[in-house]
Amino acid sequence: MNWPVSVYEMINSANKGFSLPALRSLGELADQAPLIIIDSREQVPLQFTRLESRVATLPSGDYSIAGLEELFAVERKSIPDLVTCCTGQNRQRFERELHRLRGFRFKRLLVVGSEAEILQARYHSDIAPKAVLATLSAFEIRYDLPVVFSTTPQNAAIQIERWIFYFTRDIVISVNNLCRSSQKNLPEN
Repeated sequence: MNWPVSVYEMINSANKGFSLPALRSLGELADQAPLIIIDSREQVPLQFTRLESRVATLPSGDYSIAGLEELFAVERKSIPDLVTCCTGQNRQRFERELHRLRGFRFKRLLVVGSEAEILQARYHSDIAPKAVLATLSAFEIRYDLPVVFSTTPQNAAIQIERWIFYFTRDIVISVNNLCRSSQKNLPEN
């Protein structure tokens, strides 16, 4: 079967132990791995160890998947960055970014740090910890955006790799099912 170029490119990158073993029926696609796209504006990108990555400009978010940039986005914030995004013009700019994420099938706000760091006010700002947490709750509701904390950049990178792998796997399964069902439903000549 000839796969559409976009599906093949979507998951074509070097495989570093992250294969799709449950999808052996897909032939060569089963041995491919998703390619992580890191936004070119990301100042200190996460280091990925199991999936290949490349830098490109993303329409929204900091991390996505090659070929699925309009469906998958992870916005990453450190605790200091997050606190900065809770007030003034930074908040307005950040809310515009979150608003753009509303149409994505998968979106996350990944905070590198812990809720305890916020509660202990381990940041340089006068904003109260309760106000930061309330803002996060408001963002979750207003933008249908799950907020996930990850204690270290290494753990954040692993979490993004997991999300990307399983999201891509679901897309490949859906495309495979679509192709199979359309072949079954073709009239015989």
